[in-house]
Amino acid sequence: MRRLSSPSTFFYKRVFPVLWLAFVAVFMAIMLFGADLRRQDIWPFLCLPLLMSGTFGFLFWKLISDLVDEVWLDGASLLVKNRDEQARIDLSQVMNVNATEMVNPRRVTVMLRGDSRFGRNITFIPASPRGFFTAFKMDPIAADLIEKVDAARRRQP
Repeated sequence: MRRLSSPSTFFYKRVFPVLWLAFVAVFMAIMLFGADLRRQDIWPFLCLPLLMSGTFGFLFWKLISDLVDEVWLDGASLLVKNRDEQARIDLSQVMNVNATEMVNPRRVTVMLRGDSRFGRNITFIPASPRGFFTAFKMDPIAADLIEKVDAARRRQP
């Protein structure tokens, strides 16, 4: 079995949101305790942290909330794990593999022919080497997965 998803998924999904919200809370507390609360100009001190929280919430919802925890390639199937649930998906059931470029974190989305326990789209962060010049290339995990899906389709009658 080969792991396709990055181990840093746990950090992106569970640790980073807590750190970000703690940072915003500390930032807001410093601003409120440093402000003269008797004056009526407290709204500018509240708007910036609320804007930061709202922006983070939107980005988290669009880029991170749909990620599964682990994806493993086990022969001719994918083993997908998210929290305490797992599902085995045959590669012949994959309709499309899409990889993002120039996005952090990089994302690979596997679109299935039918629904699975995790929906029709399985999205994960690939365990690929990262660097400046790799941002302009196709993700090697996605390219390998595309080849394996194509081979599985050709074997199927």
